[in-house]
Amino acid sequence: MTTQIDPSLQPFFNPKGIAFIGASTNPNKLGYTLARNLIRCNFPGELHFVNPKGGTLLGHKMYTHILEVPGLVDLAILLVPAANVPGVLRDVGRRGISAAIIGSGGFREVGQEGADLEEECIAIARKYHIRLLGPNCIGLMDPYLPLDATFLPPPPPRPGEVAFISQSGNILAAVIDWARGQDLGLSYLISLGNQADICESDVLAPIVADDHTQVLTLYLEGVKDGRKFVHEASQVTRLKPIVALKVGRFASGQRAVASHTGALAGRERAFNAAFWRAGVIRADNTEEMFDWARALAWSPLPHGRSIAILTSAGGPGATAADELERNGMQLADLNAATVDSLKQILPSAASLNNPVDLLATATPQQYADSLTCLLKDEGIDGVLTILQPLPMQTAGAVAKALIPVIYSADKPVVVALMGDRLIQEAVEHFRAAHVPEYRFPERAASALAVLAQRAEFLCRPEEDPQRYQDVDSKRVQEILNPYLEQAKLFQQAINLPTEAVLAILDAYQIPTLPTGLARSAAEAAALAEKVGYPVVMKVASPAIVHKSDIGGVALNVSDSLSVVQGFEVIQHNALQAHPDAEILGVHIQKMIPEGQEVIIGGVQDEQFGALVMFGSGGVEVEGLKDIEFALAPITDYEAQQLLDNTWAGKKLEGYRNLPPADRTATIQAIKRFAQLLDDFPQFVEFEINPLRVLQASQGVIAMDVRARVMM
Repeated sequence: MTTQIDPSLQPFFNPKGIAFIGASTNPNKLGYTLARNLIRCNFPGELHFVNPKGGTLLGHKMYTHILEVPGLVDLAILLVPAANVPGVLRDVGRRGISAAIIGSGGFREVGQEGADLEEECIAIARKYHIRLLGPNCIGLMDPYLPLDATFLPPPPPRPGEVAFISQSGNILAAVIDWARGQDLGLSYLISLGNQADICESDVLAPIVADDHTQVLTLYLEGVKDGRKFVHEASQVTRLKPIVALKVGRFASGQRAVASHTGALAGRERAFNAAFWRAGVIRADNTEEMFDWARALAWSPLPHGRSIAILTSAGGPGATAADELERNGMQLADLNAATVDSLKQILPSAASLNNPVDLLATATPQQYADSLTCLLKDEGIDGVLTILQPLPMQTAGAVAKALIPVIYSADKPVVVALMGDRLIQEAVEHFRAAHVPEYRFPERAASALAVLAQRAEFLCRPEEDPQRYQDVDSKRVQEILNPYLEQAKLFQQAINLPTEAVLAILDAYQIPTLPTGLARSAAEAAALAEKVGYPVVMKVASPAIVHKSDIGGVALNVSDSLSVVQGFEVIQHNALQAHPDAEILGVHIQKMIPEGQEVIIGGVQDEQFGALVMFGSGGVEVEGLKDIEFALAPITDYEAQQLLDNTWAGKKLEGYRNLPPADRTATIQAIKRFAQLLDDFPQFVEFEINPLRVLQASQGVIAMDVRARVMM
């Protein structure tokens, strides 16, 4: 697989000549700092400075106007007052420069006046076909070119394998300083700023194409275009891993919803589904993001999740075992040959179970030989090695003994270094050798789990969502049209009547239960006779979501007298609980065989489009929260993952007194439902709860449904 790189972005990643507009001779100004960085980095192309006052700066002539600058220039850097940026940008366009970094602040981030100024810059850029990075950004660095187009203090980070893209300039500055302290090399750094033009999605392919970059890391506060992000990320993650830190998980406020799905869905669910679809690994914090990046850049991938622990103390070994299990890994069973080999290496008091405890008297050679034995075991997919200060050995000596073994291994080995001053020599050895090392076992276990996650992603089938040809989308559109007109007229979402929702599902070949609406007790009795006893009775009201909670459902009603009485009771209960609600009557359905109850739901996310939800259904769905989300439309593999990652889906295989249910029909229903949501984005909420899953090969039936549409 290869990535398609937009040629208009080339000047940002390999500029031939740079003109810096806003250079200053005043050492206290950012214009001086940026000019100094451009000179000190030894940029190999042409470099020109522009300042209306002219003169010289650090041995370089300063031109008074961009139109005076000679030679080949394809990238302009603007660091001038915000009010002056539009005029300067016009001159950049007249000069024929096709790319510009706007480091100046004072745009959308400061309010409406700044937003208007930013829009003016965008219009100018479009007129002159200029690609923009920023405004309000720190710039970019390429330690290999080399290029330092930032105003950050020196020194820059050393060249490495990890690229960092940030929507926050301050975070970028902090990470650079932190990386220097950690001796973590970086391959590329980009500050996106306000993303007036270039956004996070645009820079993925060019950075992945960089031979020096092994891992991309992203700091995100949001994405500019969700669908574009998923598409672009999906194109590159099979080539190189992306680890993202998406902040703002707990933003307050939630729109009004009319279904369980609407209540359970949210921005973070959408991001999780989008990241999963694209193969992006989501970190919970900055430290975790770079922990994982180091492991992904420096380690081979495991073939499974069975891990051995090598330690010289029982407590850390037990901690590591707990953390591996918490991260979805498992302790490997050592084979007999491995145990016999360890007996030849270690004292009799050593523990030869997993975790393998070498005892505090362990020597560097015993560490190295034991690791060699574990790596030869075919039942072991990776090793977590724990090293703390030893009474008779230095951690540095152990590190030097372990590194050759780790180098020659085709399985991942991560090291948990416990301590501080007494382990510093070991830290330096491991970092120089590109061996992932972490403080304490928790972080090391997490890194191994991410390596397994990456390996499993690469084994995921590459398939497009199946499009069913037997659906009747024309019929659905005809059903929706009058309700969409209402939604347009009233400028709000409209609840569809149950009959319309059932007809829509029927058009997409999702099995439904014949349902009749009775507006009186007599109609209810007549419908029940027609349907055949026993029947189910449910209050018909678009305003009542939790029907069972208010006594709005009667099950297994077996005669006409009970139907009449049930009608009156349901009507009374509904009016008592919701005196202002519109009560349309009572729905009558045939009572069907018992089965397992699941929920299938969907909402439209403004960034990523339709989200499909699957999980435990019935009245406790919001309490159990046994749910998973995926982007629509979905593949067969993704539908199976929804089942495999929920208790509701796992139970379909059979559990205790529950016989196996029709998993195949459930997957078909999920895929058809997802296609429906993708075909008709007018559905803001849609829910089947419950979808009753009958015994194996007997199918599924949508029992209760609700949907809202909006133009």
